Amino acid sequence: MSQTKLLDRKTVIVTGAGGGIGREIALLMARYGANVVVNDLGASLAGDASDKGAAQRVVDEIAAAGGKAVANQSSVADPEGAANIVDAALQAFGRLDGVVNNAGILRDRFFHKMSSDDWDAVIKVHLYGAYYVSRAAASIFKEQEAGTLIHMTSTSGLIGNFGQANYSAAKLGVVALSKSIALDMQKFNVRSNCIAPFAWSRMISSIPTDTPEQRARVAKMQQMTPAKIAPLAGYLASDASAEVSGQIFAVRNNEIFLMSQPRPERSVQRSEGWTIESIAEHAMPALKASLYPLDRSGDVFSWDPV
Repeated sequence: MSQTKLLDRKTVIVTGAGGGIGREIALLMARYGANVVVNDLGASLAGDASDKGAAQRVVDEIAAAGGKAVANQSSVADPEGAANIVDAALQAFGRLDGVVNNAGILRDRFFHKMSSDDWDAVIKVHLYGAYYVSRAAASIFKEQEAGTLIHMTSTSGLIGNFGQANYSAAKLGVVALSKSIALDMQKFNVRSNCIAPFAWSRMISSIPTDTPEQRARVAKMQQMTPAKIAPLAGYLASDASAEVSGQIFAVRNNEIFLMSQPRPERSVQRSEGWTIESIAEHAMPALKASLYPLDRSGDVFSWDPV
């Protein structure tokens, strides 16, 4: 398959595409023939507007390589902004075939120190943003009976992490949103999938490096460049993924994982029903061996990137 044919004549929106993973996805989509709407508010990692030219610089890169793209600086965190992003695709290219919900911010705090503003800001961009942009695109996808949605999730939500209750809740919410879209819109040939990326980007550049162990961990993570994430997003935006929907993938350097989804693990039953005492004496001892530890993403993905 040639690069030009896989996404030729398709129009794809990539949110948060002014840098990092989003930028690499936008560049790859364009190389494979897609028209790209490069959306980026120009915000800092914490969500404060700081660089209004980020999206245009990526558009200029795409144009210099012979591709087609337009910049958009609307916020994903409100429905008007999301509608504007979708309208930008229609006005520039006359169609819309795919959306990559990549925009994100961080407000990391330990839970007992987290403010309502920290919570609201992160939920708004990640979860509301994915909803607003997907919803704006959904009517178009339904009408044309085709379309693909790609949502960035995180192992912070799928597994867990310190100091990220807001981010983790949003990212696991995105997984449920994606599955619901896949179920509701499968009859219109609309697909929805998630990617949990492992990549060195602004989103993880705030990890502490105070100890030798932390510095060694960061050095390994720096091998996982944002460019390693882009091919899977490109595949999911292409017709080659026509049979793939409702899935959760992870990309870690040169590894691609299909992540599990919650299913019954183990059960106990009593014909007479349960009491607090019988749960303590029978149910929990029987289930205890299958209880999940309080592990984090790094505990589960404990080997070096390959």
